[in-house]
Amino acid sequence: MYEIVAFYLFSALTVGMFLIVVLSKNALYAMSALAAGMIFIAGFFFLLDADFLGVVQIIVYTGAVMALYAFGMMFFDTTKDVKEDIRNKKIIYTLAILSAVLIVVIISAPIFATENLQLAAPLIEGANNPQNIGIVLFTKYLVPFELAAVMLLVAMIAGIILVSKKMDVSLTLDAKIDKEEFDNDNKDIK
Repeated sequence: MYEIVAFYLFSALTVGMFLIVVLSKNALYAMSALAAGMIFIAGFFFLLDADFLGVVQIIVYTGAVMALYAFGMMFFDTTKDVKEDIRNKKIIYTLAILSAVLIVVIISAPIFATENLQLAAPLIEGANNPQNIGIVLFTKYLVPFELAAVMLLVAMIAGIILVSKKMDVSLTLDAKIDKEEFDNDNKDIK
């Protein structure tokens, strides 16, 4: 009975935290709510007796990823209003349709799966949860695991390059340029 109560409690808290992330205009509140939501997701793993995944969720996502978010936030001026200029709306519609199709495929894939996966039965007698995860990860899913690692490395290098290009121009110079552009635009209107 307590599992049901805990499940609904974690569900409500997780959805609430992620709503704060999406709806909050304050970046600090959004990051704090994101960290709390990730911790509540770890609660689901603990309810499912997947202690290893719960601890990894807390350490990796709540710890490391939030530290990266905080580090990245230092490079952005969050007080500036961002104006989006969407020039090609076909790209937005195409991405939205592809995302919807992908969500339908992900949700319907387990329904139409032909294999019966028995996740409760251990893969090797006497092996515990982390050992089973390691065996599956480094045998069946070794190539996707390595591809994900390479993609993360490329994303990290791209982020460093983009940030280093932004650091060439100081924030005060940007403010002066923005003020000059604003003044020039206002002269054109008069």
